[in-house]
Amino acid sequence: MPDIQQSLDALETRDPQQREQQLMQRLPELLRRAQGAPGWARILQGVDAAAVRSRDDLAHLPVTRKSDLKELQSLESPFGGLNTTPTRQLRRLFVSPGPIYDPEGHSADWWRFSSPMHALGLRPGHIVQNCFAYHFTPAAFMVEGAAARLGCAVIPAGIGQTELQVHAMTALRPDAYVGTPSFLRIIIEKALEMGADISSVRRALLSAEALPPSLRSWFHAHGVPLVLQLYASADIGNIAYETATDGVVNPGMLLDEELILEIVRPGTGDPVPAGEVGEVVVTSFNHDYPLLRFGTGDLSAIIEGRSPCGRTNTRIKGWMGRADQTTKVRGMFVHPAQVAEVLRRHGEVLRARLVVSGEMANDVMTLHCEVGDAANPGFDVSALAATLREVTKLRGEVLLVAPGGLPNDGRVIEDARKYE
Repeated sequence: MPDIQQSLDALETRDPQQREQQLMQRLPELLRRAQGAPGWARILQGVDAAAVRSRDDLAHLPVTRKSDLKELQSLESPFGGLNTTPTRQLRRLFVSPGPIYDPEGHSADWWRFSSPMHALGLRPGHIVQNCFAYHFTPAAFMVEGAAARLGCAVIPAGIGQTELQVHAMTALRPDAYVGTPSFLRIIIEKALEMGADISSVRRALLSAEALPPSLRSWFHAHGVPLVLQLYASADIGNIAYETATDGVVNPGMLLDEELILEIVRPGTGDPVPAGEVGEVVVTSFNHDYPLLRFGTGDLSAIIEGRSPCGRTNTRIKGWMGRADQTTKVRGMFVHPAQVAEVLRRHGEVLRARLVVSGEMANDVMTLHCEVGDAANPGFDVSALAATLREVTKLRGEVLLVAPGGLPNDGRVIEDARKYE
């Protein structure tokens, strides 16, 4: 087996400029391969693959969002025509809630889970209790592929059967748990109730649910000193993951090496500056299932600077909420893309947030706008209000605020109505 540690270290500690250059050099070939699939051929119609060689070029391509997959797959079963490897030549076909269908190819560590599991400290000879579901969905197989690459044995525990989970830990002495945080807590509580020794489990890699600081501290207090989070999805695999230095978790999550990350203004494909919260959009260099400007629907922001762990890739703050903020006002849907259209027509507006307030059946819609000179009495508020009405077909007020006056939380539409 090749030295996986050296291989990962070489990738993850590259000079950032070298990484960027290498990713951009691979873009034209990625697009050419994608355009060989009927779904991508439609989405990228008229795009010259050879001309897409930079982030600016990439930003001109359409965003295909996770929320589009169900419709795309209904038009062309099973994967919306986005897979470049024929369906019957794939390794596994998964069914996620929706239903949404996800493929898996034959390459080793297809989901790229070895980096987060390696960051957890897993090495050849370690044992992992894999407590993700093996039924229809891919998470358990993401762990399996990475464990095989790292030389780790796996207990295919899945979910449920809590007493049996505890017995397995007692008898087989796994070094790590991988699964959801809530199920790890259930297992630990059951072990306490049974008086069982599961002290071999000193590491945990958690995903699919939120991990509040209080719960991480609870795990520390109950014998699991190293707890790291992983941000992944059934269509992409590993997106970003936490690392630790001397047992202390480092700020943010490191981006996977096979992805190009953009943070865009919700409802648009427009990248926002580093530090501003927006929707996570990724481009994935997957041979079987390439994804071009794939909008995850999740909110996050880039953290500037390098991680203390020595890895040099981009860091994000982790999951910060959902980007789909569509809201119904007076019986009509208002979308983030409509707010973006108002901004497009009024370049003097730096950022905006549509706040819907009032009570049921008495909605009040106010567009809060950051402008350079909010105190200028000559600023044409009426023109902004007219554009808002034209775009949304609803009457709304406009409130001017100074630059920096709006929260940096990725919210484009805020529903502040009282429902009681």
